[in-house]
Amino acid sequence: MEKIRRALLSNGKEIEYVVTDNPPRGGMKYTYFTPDKSYVIQFFNDPENAENPAIRDRINAIIGKYNPTLAEEYGGAKGNDKQTAAYFERCFCWPVATVVRPEFGIVCPSYPANFFFGENASQILKLKGKDKKSNWFTGKSRKYLNSPELGDFRSMLQMSILLARSLRRMHQAGLAHSDLSCNNVLVDPRSGTCVIIDIDSLVVPGLYPPEVIGTRGYVAPEILQTLGMDRKDRKFPSVQTDLHSMAVLFYEYIFLRHPIIGPKIYSQDAEEDDYLCLGKCATFIEDPDDTSNRPSDLEVTIQDLGPYLEELFLRAFSKGLHNPTERPTAMEWERGLIKTWNLLRRCTNPNCEKKYFVLYNPEKPVCPFCKERIKDDTVMKLNFYTQRKGFTGRWFKTSELIADDKMPICNWNLYSNIFPDEKAADREVKAYIKHTDDKYYLVNIALDNLLSPDGMTIPKGYAFEIKDGISFRLIRDENSLLLHAELFINK
Repeated sequence: MEKIRRALLSNGKEIEYVVTDNPPRGGMKYTYFTPDKSYVIQFFNDPENAENPAIRDRINAIIGKYNPTLAEEYGGAKGNDKQTAAYFERCFCWPVATVVRPEFGIVCPSYPANFFFGENASQILKLKGKDKKSNWFTGKSRKYLNSPELGDFRSMLQMSILLARSLRRMHQAGLAHSDLSCNNVLVDPRSGTCVIIDIDSLVVPGLYPPEVIGTRGYVAPEILQTLGMDRKDRKFPSVQTDLHSMAVLFYEYIFLRHPIIGPKIYSQDAEEDDYLCLGKCATFIEDPDDTSNRPSDLEVTIQDLGPYLEELFLRAFSKGLHNPTERPTAMEWERGLIKTWNLLRRCTNPNCEKKYFVLYNPEKPVCPFCKERIKDDTVMKLNFYTQRKGFTGRWFKTSELIADDKMPICNWNLYSNIFPDEKAADREVKAYIKHTDDKYYLVNIALDNLLSPDGMTIPKGYAFEIKDGISFRLIRDENSLLLHAELFINK
């Protein structure tokens, strides 16, 4: 039987919640919803945890001075302004308050509606109302989901960018999640978005010790390898172990398989085999120097993702698998994923399930997923250069873009001092690429200072052709990028 109760918060406010007979219960807490289901109230299963001053201190610090969803002027993370706080509020289900009566607890926003399955998610599985944990989309159950739920390669890459950005911000605040997994990052491939949950167990290095070791398949090998050792010799969850878990999630999103669980048998004892597979003897299934764990049916590999992601995955799972200091940071992943995003090309096969692929080699425009060569006669690659400070006329390459019809051009495609992160306040589309009759045009929408290759100002609503071999500065501004175009004939 449901009852409405009131909870007193640490800030003196009260909040109503609905008490049910069988509330959702996790490993540490059980959950009630507010009447409108916009917030959840969580209490601890173990009263001793609720009374533990270290847990209380950690949660208060997470809600306050380490909080990336709260501006610094309101007590949030250092360096956080209102814009970045609002941006990351969409990326986390971050605790907003603690309960002091009837007992110690936590108040968190509910997951946004798109992270719950709807009525038409599957014709076979009863999924309505279930959380969208990523293993629904990357595991065997994927085949039972209706196609609109699955997204495509582009949306999975976008999801990875958002996760990398969120973790980069969290790590910058000095926090580690400690249990990143398919259970604690909810995803929506349809919109290419994700949200990180279970924030209240974050680790503040050197201040609040971790309470969990992680989830099977996502725990860093060094944690498993040192289980049972004396505390001084054990490895505990940290930013470095987050970097392993994060890379596993990226690999699963992109390839729909696990990067370490392969065909190799490490022991005839099933439990020991699993322990060795994910711990001491962990081997990347695509390791270039050790093919002992490589499946025989790898049709799409890290090489098909282009040079940026191939390097990052090799660092994460070859060099960094047993050497945590070699693992790429969340910022490196964010930048590598964005550079790869700029190389996306739509597959011209209408039946291709992935719809997009990374066209890193314009001379071989073949989709690795469906094996079809694109039908367009030409491929245009735009190379962007930044002027080296203090050296007029000295330029170095910073990015590249595979041109596609209706491709938007934003400020970060025009200026060297703007990066498409949470601080890029102006996300308006300034221009776009038009591809027609094997010609490419840059169409001005909102720029007052867009230049043509001959240095003329292009008025809004007008366009100019981007021809093979041209090099020119895009904007009449000292921070303008220089564009060099290359046209490839698709034979």
